[in-house]
Formats: sequence, C-alpha cells, structure tokens
Amino acid sequence: MMLADSLIVVLILLVSFSIRLGYWYFPPEQIVLFVFGAPIIAIPIFKFFDLYRTIIQYVSFGALWAIVKASSMYALIWGLLIFMSAIDGVPRSVVIFNWLLLILFLVALRIGARWFFYKLMSYQGKVDHKKETKNVLIYGAGVAGIQLMNALKYSFEYKPIGFIDDSKELQGHYIAGMDVYSLEIVSKIIKKFKVDEILVALPSASRSKRMDIINTLEPYPVLVRMLPGVSELAGGKVSVTDLRKVKIKDLLGRDSVMANTKLLSKNIFNKSVMVTGAGGSIGSELCRQILLLKPKLLVLYEMSELALYSIEKELASLEKKEIDIFPILGNVNNQERLKKVFKQFKVETIYHAAAYKHVPMVEYNNSEGVDNNIFGTLNCSQAAIDSSVETFVLISTDKAVRPTNMMGATKRVAELILQALSFIQTTTNFTMVRFGNVLDSSGSVIPLFKKQIKEGGPVTVTDKDVIRYFMTITEAVELVIQAGAMGRGGDVFLLDMGSPINIDTLAKKMIRLSGLELKDDSNPNGDIEIKYIGLRPGEKLFEELLVGGSSSITENPLIQRAEEEMMSWDKLKPILEDLKKESIACNQDKIRKLLKQLVPGYSPEKKIVDILYK
Repeated sequence: MMLADSLIVVLILLVSFSIRLGYWYFPPEQIVLFVFGAPIIAIPIFKFFDLYRTIIQYVSFGALWAIVKASSMYALIWGLLIFMSAIDGVPRSVVIFNWLLLILFLVALRIGARWFFYKLMSYQGKVDHKKETKNVLIYGAGVAGIQLMNALKYSFEYKPIGFIDDSKELQGHYIAGMDVYSLEIVSKIIKKFKVDEILVALPSASRSKRMDIINTLEPYPVLVRMLPGVSELAGGKVSVTDLRKVKIKDLLGRDSVMANTKLLSKNIFNKSVMVTGAGGSIGSELCRQILLLKPKLLVLYEMSELALYSIEKELASLEKKEIDIFPILGNVNNQERLKKVFKQFKVETIYHAAAYKHVPMVEYNNSEGVDNNIFGTLNCSQAAIDSSVETFVLISTDKAVRPTNMMGATKRVAELILQALSFIQTTTNFTMVRFGNVLDSSGSVIPLFKKQIKEGGPVTVTDKDVIRYFMTITEAVELVIQAGAMGRGGDVFLLDMGSPINIDTLAKKMIRLSGLELKDDSNPNGDIEIKYIGLRPGEKLFEELLVGGSSSITENPLIQRAEEEMMSWDKLKPILEDLKKESIACNQDKIRKLLKQLVPGYSPEKKIVDILYK
C-alpha cells in the first residue's frame, strides 16, 4: 500500500500540472525533486493518520475520512514548500488539483481493493464450504438491520436481497444500497428472488410485537430467524451467529413483568436452600436461578444418578466456588434420610419439584404415581416440620384442577396435605404454586414436534381442539420463587399463563416457520403432514388453573392467590392411611375410589389398569 500510494502521489502531481497547463507535463530540473520526492512527505503523514493499519477488505467510512485528513495535510505542506521555494512556473491551482485528485485516487484504490478482496473471499468461501448461498430478506431497516446486513456481506451462507419495514417513509427507498419493501409485496419478492429465509432484526421489539410479525410471516414458505432481544445482545453489536430460528416462546405473545427483587431474595439470599427433583426440567432451572440469588448453600436432592450428575456438573461450571453445592442421592419417600439431610445442612427453604408428571405414564403406573406424588410430598413436608424448615414451596400443576387423570389427582391431594398441615403447626410455612405447561420440558409436546419435523413427519396431534397454556421455564421458575415468598401458610398461588394455545395451530406454525409446507388435502405436495391420534389416557381437551373459581391479586400481576376449599387434617389423615395400604397392594379400583373421595372433581375418563398387576 505504501508503494501504491507513493506512485499515486507522483502520478497525481503530474496529472495536476497537465490539467492546469493543458499538455502532458514532465517537471523541469528545478521542480523534479518536489514531484518525485513528494512521497517522502506524503507517506509519513499517511502513516501518522493510520492509513496502513486498516485491513483493506474491511475499510470503513472512518478509514476514508482519515484519507481526506491525511491528503489535506500533505497537500498543504507540499504547497507551502513549493511556494516557499519561490520556483517559477508552478500555478497555484496545481495545489488544489493535487489535493482533490489525490483524495479521489486514494479512496478509489481502497474501495477497489476492498471490492476485489470481497469477491475473492466470496468465491473462496463458496469453494471451501461447498454450500449454495441463501437469499435472505431482513425484516427491520433500523440500526440492527443495517448492522446485520453489513455482517452478512462477509458470510458465505447468506446473500441479502433487501429490507422489509413497516415504515411508509422508508418503503420504496434505498438503505445501504438495498431496496426497502413493504409487507404487501413481500410475497412477490420471495418468488422473484427465490428467498430462502427472512431474518427479523428487531431486537428491541416486545414479545407481542414479535408474535405479530411471526403470524404475518408464517404463511410464506421461508425459514424465519430472529435476533435475540436487546438484553441478550452484548454491547449492541449484531453478529450473524446471533441469528436463531424462531423459538416457541416468541409465539406466546405476552410480555414479561419486571421481577420483584425483594421477593426473589427473601427465601434464598444467604439461606440454606434445597431443591427436590433437582435434575428435572423445573428443578434444574430452580437451581440455576437460586444460585444467582446467592444462597448460603444449595442442596440438590435427586433420585436419578445421571440427572444429579448432570445438574451438579453444570452448576459447578457456573459457580466459582463461592457457594457450596451438595449433590445428594435420595428418594422423597425415605423420610429418615430427608430428616438427616435437612438437619445436616440446616435447610431453611425447600422447593419441592420431585414428582412424576407425565400424564399417560402415571396413568399406566398409578400406584407409583400415588406413592411418589402424594406420599413423597407427605414425607417431605413432615420431615420439614420435624427439622424446623422455615419455608416449603410445592411445585403443582393446572392438571390438579378437576382432574381427569391420575397425575392431576395426586398433585391435588399433595396440595390438600400441605393446606391441612398449615393449620395444625406453625413451624413451616407451606406454599403451593400452580401453573400449566412449560416450554421444552421433558415429555412436553414441543420437543416432540421439533423431532418429528426434523425427521420429516408426520407430526402427531391428539385432537384438533386441544388447547394448552404455555410458559417459558425461566419465567415460570422466577414467578414460583416470588410466589413462595408471598406465602402466609397454606396458600395456593396461580401463575398467569396468558392466552391458551391451540396445539393443532401450534404444530402448523412450527412446520411453516421451519421453512416447510404443510401437507394436507389442499396441498398434497407439501413436506410435513399432521396425523391426529386421539387423546391419550387421562388427557383433557383443555386445562384450568382454579378449582373454586375465586382468586385475588398479589404484588405481582402475573401471580394470583386462589381461594379454595380445603380438608382438615383429621379428615384427611385416615383416608391417606387407607390410600397408602391400597397403593402398596396395587389395588387400582380402591385407589381410584379413595382419590375420588379426596378430590370430588376427579373424574377419570378411562380405567387404566396397572399392567404389572393386571
């Protein structure tokens, strides 16, 4: 670059004289040194302005501005030297021509070199990656969209075609050399340029806005990717690697509420905390968030060795040994072990997430469901009272409301146990938190749909009319912690799950947003079909969160306090004793009769016999 700039400096001086004088000019002896020696002045100045530290294929506007400043200083110094030397025959306008042409040629040289290297990199990238470049549209012509477009220029996988933007002022104009289109003509643009993907570059958009965008783009046969939210982007910089496929949480359409930090810390900060079922979907997320709230220590209680190993290893990599983490293998039905663990670690707060939650699985193995969900909770709560544990929070479910399945019925009995114990003792504050499905949890429909789509289908939906409430695991756990801090004893809290989602509609959206077409009677040449398999044992078309239909607001608008009937311990205890006997004997009929006695709303749709004892 120094050699090229030196040649340009000399050439521009010759051209400047030639333009001014009207003939090809070669300097006479008295000025030849000023012309051919000009690089001695120019190059140090150019170096001072960092013209040679810029990587040429990434030259920016800032680098071009440096050229203007460096050229101006050089032209000024050279002109002063010429006029101070009092050499005849040097027109003053030569200095102006020299200045302007030098800027022009130096900028042109760098832009031309940048273009050459860009083309070379693109060709080499295609050869190395052996992939076809995907044509993409960028939704959002703001700062993030422009940054993304600039990043894509150096990607071998994507070729930006243009922007989509809702602003009428931008539509029909150019930004960074690309057209800005309206949504009304996006279908034509997709067909014309064979667009493969649409990249949504609106990191500051609310969740409801994102859902609106996704619903708008869903009908088109393109893959939709999104930049994460502002809080997930570091320093406001946009990278191609930040792009991700549309996540199901983007379809929920409800903006989260700012967490109450006092409630989050109340039962955790500088306290001994224990999570049962620590290796499960909810339990593991509880552990992650609890660590961030700085407990004195964290006890992981889990019956699965592999699950316990996995979560302990993950948390150990996150924590810098400031907080002690204790992985404890154990079953919640072992009350003596629970007591020893509680007393050994002086546990002050328990989050009881250990339970069998998969509806059909518990339906086929109901005696185990009763044993784990009901008596596991009973053992854990009694051990907590005996060990003077301050707070006990039960993770419950919307399936406990007018249940049609064994899992829901057992969870409702678990709630009744804690409600009853709250009125016969004051040692432990028992709280229950009830919510619906969480995204991507084990056994959830979402991972199943993803797997089926990846394998080419079919996607299996139980019924066209099935609706479910969904919430992200992170948000659910955050609300659970806050609700647990609001408990006064025997409270049942409900989490606002937003609007219910039709599972059939969700399946169709997931297919389309994966860039595939739905295969049905109207489109027999589509990619993925949906197969309706009927409701599974114990499933309902829709779920509820409230038994009695009455609730009151709390400090957090996404948490409500349920006002429901309960059963006294004197009435509950003898039925539980009978239930324990029948559970040990695996007497299915009597188990169901006793559950109906405990949970009046329990109405099983089918009688499923435990296969092991048929």
